[in-house]
Amino acid sequence: MRCVIARFPFDLIKSEVERSMADVEPEPVTSASVVIGPHTYPVKQVGEVITKQDRRDFTELEVARALTRLGFVCRPAATPARAAVPSWAETA
Repeated sequence: MRCVIARFPFDLIKSEVERSMADVEPEPVTSASVVIGPHTYPVKQVGEVITKQDRRDFTELEVARALTRLGFVCRPAATPARAAVPSWAETA
């Protein structure tokens, strides 16, 4: 599949992405993630491996869009839970 990431064209194939990530240890997920095989990787980590570009050169959205089109399951960053507001603070 042809896609553009950080203004550069790439021809990505699902099996090649899986092969590229097979021996890569997943980093802790703190933002958007993608499931590849039995592992969940940060989207930026996968983007760096498959494009060989610095993570600052592309957005999570660019990589997630390409990976989703290839058939991978991408998950958005978890939104932080709202802090409980004490009942006395609600009347202020």
